Amino acid sequence: MSRKRELKRAIEDCELEIKSLEQKRMRSQSALLESVLMKSEPDKTEMEYFRVFSALVNKERQRLIQLNEELKNL
Repeated sequence: MSRKRELKRAIEDCELEIKSLEQKRMRSQSALLESVLMKSEPDKTEMEYFRVFSALVNKERQRLIQLNEELKNL
């Protein structure tokens, strides 16, 4: 039971982290979209933030999948 509870808590934490990272990524995404619409050069910093946050979101999603699989197999 204890392991199941730990996994459920880890899943919840992971989901919250994904939401937080997606919000941070959304700010950069908005800045990049604005530069496309204005037909201007996108800010290199915003591009890097977007890449970093996208990578972190993907990493957390993979972790979430693993945690759910582990919980399912208990």
